Amino acid sequence: MTISSQPAMHREVGRFLGFPLDGFGLFTSLLLSFAAAFFTFFAATFLAIFWLLIWNQVLGHSVDYADAYRYIGLPAGLAMLVVALPVFGTLWLRAKLKKLRD
Repeated sequence: MTISSQPAMHREVGRFLGFPLDGFGLFTSLLLSFAAAFFTFFAATFLAIFWLLIWNQVLGHSVDYADAYRYIGLPAGLAMLVVALPVFGTLWLRAKLKKLRD
């Protein structure tokens, strides 16, 4: 009976944007989902405010800047949340099932 000095082989599924695709914990999955929605909300709002600024200056219109939050930022953030929750939830579930199999 010999003992190998080599570590056990851990098969990593891969990475996407630096994140391991072999699973996250529940808290990490929820945190990443809400962080993605939070970032999307502010990025979309930022771009919409600048677009409205250009629109108001070039064309002489008077559009309320609150519309950027209401009609652009909020729907974009909610859409990202609707997409991110199932994606990261699936990664969490896959990791949970993989632990049960091992």
